Parts: sequence; structure tokens; C-alpha cells
Amino acid sequence: MAMTRTRARLGMNRGGRGAARHAESSNTPSPFDDRTMDANWRAFRENRDEALRNYFVEKFLHLVRYNAERLYARLPDEVDIEDLMSAGLFGLMDAIYYFDPDHLVNGRPVKFETYSATRIRGAILDELRSMDWVPRLVRQRSSKVEAARQQIQMREGRKATDQEISDHLGVDDEEFEKLTRDSSAVGVTSITRRCFPSDGSRELREIDVIKDDHQSDPVIDTQRKDLRDLITKGLTRAERLIVILYYYESMTMKEIGATLDLSESRVSQMHSSIVARLKAQMQHRMRELEPED
Repeated sequence: MAMTRTRARLGMNRGGRGAARHAESSNTPSPFDDRTMDANWRAFRENRDEALRNYFVEKFLHLVRYNAERLYARLPDEVDIEDLMSAGLFGLMDAIYYFDPDHLVNGRPVKFETYSATRIRGAILDELRSMDWVPRLVRQRSSKVEAARQQIQMREGRKATDQEISDHLGVDDEEFEKLTRDSSAVGVTSITRRCFPSDGSRELREIDVIKDDHQSDPVIDTQRKDLRDLITKGLTRAERLIVILYYYESMTMKEIGATLDLSESRVSQMHSSIVARLKAQMQHRMRELEPED
């Protein structure tokens, strides 16, 4: 609520994301440069001058980028650093509005850089929490289970069992099952995020490497065709059809007989003869079919 009230006073809202995207520290001289920072802070505390507020924003904008980049280094690629800077900018403006140059800690004045860091990071973390679809309670339970698992693995030098984790957390089987279920929540990721860097100029994305079970592998198709041609080589037309229809089209002996105008027993007899000949042929060519080292 405090941040909302401050944005209203400062005339800003979430629609102003472009502020962080385009705001850069300006080297243009300002009339406020002629006064000390202490005098500027006291003047702003008295009249809340908008021009003076903008001066502070430009002067301390580098703090927003610094804190945003530190948090961004530990986040997934789909998080946009510009979004973090936009949120951090609101934290900076809150810090400017509430900063009291006369406030002392242990008898010493607090620097604005120190005071604003907490506000900026807090605003960025609030933005990240709003982007997270998983409730905070679930995240906390997941962290507890993972922390217990790592402690046991470091102590025992092996993978932790469920019973060991349950005993470490001090929960019964029913509660541990609930914790495990929550910690295994399905994650959401972007299919356009970077998968891993490639040797070329174009980066590979998740969508580029997702397996499509509905598409056939051209390499496997070629191997199957070569094997079929090898097996059926030297067979008559009827024998070749029996092999193809039975092993590749999954037809029954009765269906093959109806297709070739033969009885089921005749098809079965021909199939047995073909298999015997092919076994002898394959045994003779086993060394040729062995994979190369």
C-alpha cells in the first residue's frame, strides 16, 4: 500500500515500464549541482519539488542497474532485466521520498546509497514474487525438503532416503508425503528461452530441441528401408510381399492370404521357408552387420 500511495504521489504507475528502459544518467549540468547534497535533501523534504526528485532519480539511477544485475545473474533467462529495472526504479523513488538525511544509526548518518539498496531490492523481489505462479508456502516447503536432502547427502556421502529426510524434518509419513508432493510442483518455462549456447551465431532455444513424437526420424526411416531391402533381396514378388505385409504392415496370415489369393496354410508354409532361408543368409553375413568400433 505504501508503494501504491507513493506512485500516486509521484504520478507514476506500472504502465511506465519504459521509464527504466530509456532513463539514463544525464551529464547535463543541473542548477542543483551548485548546492550540497545535504541542502538538496533538506529542500526536497520541505517542498517535495518534482524537478529535484527527478534530479535524484538521474543521479542514483546507477544503483537500480547495479542491484538489478546482481539479482538477474541468479535468475532464469526468460526473466527480462529491463522488467527488474522497472520495478527497481519504483523502489528508488520510494527511497527518495522517504529518505531522512537527519536519521542516525549508532550516532552516524545513514548514506542514501545504503538506505536505497534495501528499497530497490525489495521492489525487485516483490515483482519477482508477483511473476511466480507457485505460492510462497509451496516454495518454502520445497526449500525445506531440498535443504534436508543436501545436508544428509553431505553427511552420509550418498543419496538420502525418504525415511532419512522425514526423520531429519521431524514429520510423520503423511506430512512428509505432503511436503514431497508440494516440492514436486510442476514448473512453467518458456519454450523461447535459451537452451544452451551453440557454435554458430544463432542460439538454440527450447523450442528447437523439443522432441516431437508425432514426427518420424528420417535416420531411422532410412535404416528401416535399407534393412527391408537387404532382407527382401533375392526373394520372389510373393515372398517379398509376405515379409513386408507381415513384419512391416502387421497383417495376419489370413489377411495376407486374402490379398495374394492364397490359403492361410500356404502363406504360413511360405513364411516358414522364408524365415529359414533368411536365418541362414544372416548368419553368413553376421560380421558384415556388426557395428563398427
